[in-house]
Amino acid sequence: MQPDNPGLNNVERGARKPHCPDFDSILDPRSSILNALPLCLAGVLFAIGMLFTTGAHAGAQAYKPLSASVRAVLQRSVSDLAAPKLVFATQYEADFWLNEMSRRLQKRLPDREFRTDFLKTVHYEATRAGLDPELVLGLIEVESNFKKYAVSSAGARGYMQVMPFWVKEIGTNEHNLFHLRINLRYGCTILRHYLDIEKGDLYRALGRYNGSLGKPKYPNLVHTAWRKYWAMPRRTAGSGYRSTSG
Repeated sequence: MQPDNPGLNNVERGARKPHCPDFDSILDPRSSILNALPLCLAGVLFAIGMLFTTGAHAGAQAYKPLSASVRAVLQRSVSDLAAPKLVFATQYEADFWLNEMSRRLQKRLPDREFRTDFLKTVHYEATRAGLDPELVLGLIEVESNFKKYAVSSAGARGYMQVMPFWVKEIGTNEHNLFHLRINLRYGCTILRHYLDIEKGDLYRALGRYNGSLGKPKYPNLVHTAWRKYWAMPRRTAGSGYRSTSG
């Protein structure tokens, strides 16, 4: 994916970001190996490789000790698993959003019933955390490409590539990071936590989420996926970022 404008910056707190280079092409390093292997063995290795590398840009949230007060807030956030629901001003808006997002997601999640549940959960968890649901869809695309059982080389898990140490820090042993609602609850809570740390600077918060703070590639990939594939027509370019030339 190529960004609409490679130089992006967050303006929620008036911060300006440096010009960023175009993204490097992403090649599958397994391709030459697979071509040299018998078909059946190549298929097995490819399946294993997809399990552990489906999130081509998945990183790893870095562990840092939490203060007691912050831990308590995050624990309360992940423990409340209320039934997800769409939160819109009117039923028409809710139906329009759900139908449009379902259409865009159909190729990645063919099962309509699951796709509907997935989108309702994304919208509920994102809204609950004060995040744009369409931003979260962009992040999921970059992190796991909507693969439920994606596992990064660092061990991050699920749709939003949550690191297991978060369960020990703010959750319980029963929390399965491959469970749809739990994964999205943790992911949205963590991104909200990083936004609070960075005083609303989405660019830096995304860097923290991916474990690549200060590097432009990941925030720009998420921004491009968000704007190009998931943002509704009513959205504007000022939703958290703007061109450095502006």
